[in-house]
Amino acid sequence: MIAKLLKTRNPKSPNSSKFPQIMTRKSSLLKQTLILSAFTVLIIYVSFNTFLSYFTTTATAGVSATTTSFFAKQISRENFQEFPVKATGNERKVRVFMHDLPKKFTTGIIENHGLARGYSNLSKVSYPGHQHMGEWYLYSDLSRPESDRVGSPVVKVNDPEEADLFYVPVFSSLSLTVNPVQVGKVPVSDPVYSDEKMQDELVEWLEKQEYWRRNNGRDHVLFAGDPNALYRVLDRVKNAVLLLSDFGRVRSDQGSLVKDVIVPYAHRINVYNGDIGVDERKTLLFFMGNRYRKDGGKIRDMLFQLLEKEEDVLISHGTQSRESRRTATLGMHTSKFCLNPAGDTPSACRLFDSIVSLCVPLIVSDSIELPFEDVIDYRKIAIFVDTESSLKPGYLVKLLRAVSTERILEYQKEMREVKRYFEYSDPNGTVNEIWREIGQKLPLIQLMINREKRLVKRDSIEPDCSCLCTNQSTLFTSL
Repeated sequence: MIAKLLKTRNPKSPNSSKFPQIMTRKSSLLKQTLILSAFTVLIIYVSFNTFLSYFTTTATAGVSATTTSFFAKQISRENFQEFPVKATGNERKVRVFMHDLPKKFTTGIIENHGLARGYSNLSKVSYPGHQHMGEWYLYSDLSRPESDRVGSPVVKVNDPEEADLFYVPVFSSLSLTVNPVQVGKVPVSDPVYSDEKMQDELVEWLEKQEYWRRNNGRDHVLFAGDPNALYRVLDRVKNAVLLLSDFGRVRSDQGSLVKDVIVPYAHRINVYNGDIGVDERKTLLFFMGNRYRKDGGKIRDMLFQLLEKEEDVLISHGTQSRESRRTATLGMHTSKFCLNPAGDTPSACRLFDSIVSLCVPLIVSDSIELPFEDVIDYRKIAIFVDTESSLKPGYLVKLLRAVSTERILEYQKEMREVKRYFEYSDPNGTVNEIWREIGQKLPLIQLMINREKRLVKRDSIEPDCSCLCTNQSTLFTSL
């Protein structure tokens, strides 16, 4: 009965036996279509990707080859002109404005120097030959038309609003020597020049200037080559970049390697223009200068006592005069080594006389600072001996006699390479190197100016962080 009912409820369609076959065919056709579509898409993808990869690789290889080829060459100034911003353009240089100081701080000092020596025609008076005449060369450089200053690391501007730095062209070192040392040179009736008065009036003038007051003098530059230059007002101008020969008379809160620039003395003897060699240099060690000095220079007298009787050593007392310079020129040009002991302060002008003479400097000065030491390795051009060792009997002579001819020639070759750094008259010499080092101070100057604006004024006995002195390192003796 139940079976009958089931048969009644599920009657078979006449085509029911063919339905599975139709479904199977449709399913198979769908799968084939899907597979074909997927395969077609895959082929298109692979082809496109292969093409893109080939194009990218080819392009990259081309760029890489070009880049490698470009940077493999030494880049010259002409190469830089291909870039959007010219690396040699004035917009990339530090801009310097020279203050138009009253005459009494510049050429007026030259005239006073001439008057004190009996010159009646001041139109013919010029800056005298002087070991500190670097101040004259920087003044002359900024007095020239900008078109004549090709190659200078800084650009002169006539508008103070455009300036990064301000140069104060006072002849502070010459001012110290206006009055002759010899008694009776200046008539009693004539007024005596006062360097102290000049210093006071200079600072009074500066403190009235808008651009000095704006940043407390931090963006100003002053030449103080003589150890006693501006001594009376140093505390009032210590924020400025000071151009110094050394730190012998400068306190650690007044000057340092951080903010200031060490400059060379102007050499006072003739440059040696011969070739390197030792055949014509018969003297082992030469020195001519003032035997008696103060402070650190007292070592000179002790060295005289040790060396004046040594064979092949020529050491004599001499002062600044034309005859002394002629004798010193001959002595340095015919000696292998030149002694450079400390003067009243750690440095002395004879170091630079030695270098331009290709006479290997023997430096005996424990706290000396040297110009352009960021680019000059002085160990390649000089021998350094600490004071204690130098005073041992026979030590210096034994040390020098052990130096081979080949080593002396290496010293001379290196001195010849760096000689231009100590030539103020060389268009690519000392003046440009001083400006280069001044320009490198600009980021620090800007940092200190901005820092000072946000700091609360405070009383402190500690030196300002921009005046940390670094010239107290210990010397070691070696070749």
